[in-house]
Amino acid sequence: MTPWVGPFAVAAVLLAVAGAAKAASPTATAGALRALGLPGRPVWVRVGGAAEAVLAVAALATGWVPLVVAVGASYLGFAVFVVAALRAGVPVASCGCLGRVDTPPHAVHVVGNLLAAGAAFATAATGSPAIASVLRDQPLAGGPFVLLVGVGVAAATLAMAALPRALTAGAPR
Repeated sequence: MTPWVGPFAVAAVLLAVAGAAKAASPTATAGALRALGLPGRPVWVRVGGAAEAVLAVAALATGWVPLVVAVGASYLGFAVFVVAALRAGVPVASCGCLGRVDTPPHAVHVVGNLLAAGAAFATAATGSPAIASVLRDQPLAGGPFVLLVGVGVAAATLAMAALPRALTAGAPR
């Protein structure tokens, strides 16, 4: 088993959660897209979010390399979007990455997206087993692995939501 399976699992679960959040609440993402002059119809954000969630679950469930690569490509696309939002200088209240309004684009998002893309590409390059086989090879029926993936997802979510605000809280305006 490749050592990248854990980081990839975190990236895939985060993508599934974020996609589901966008599908359920497309407002923040639609607003961010419109602020950059891109089409931002909520119905398409819902479809895109649902597609993200399905892609992530399918990649994790099957380990099929093209799906794992697509997860990495998604994260690269998100990194490009956040860089574009940062460079545009347009006030974007949220990048919509977590389906919430309080996640403005920040360099932290770019780094997180690039790390997630790297984990996906490294997993694809070194072997991407289906999650069921990964769990079978783990002690205690995979419980500790699942717990660590959950902690990783929570940490990544916290980093994306709170760290940018903490870093800019003391910055001069």
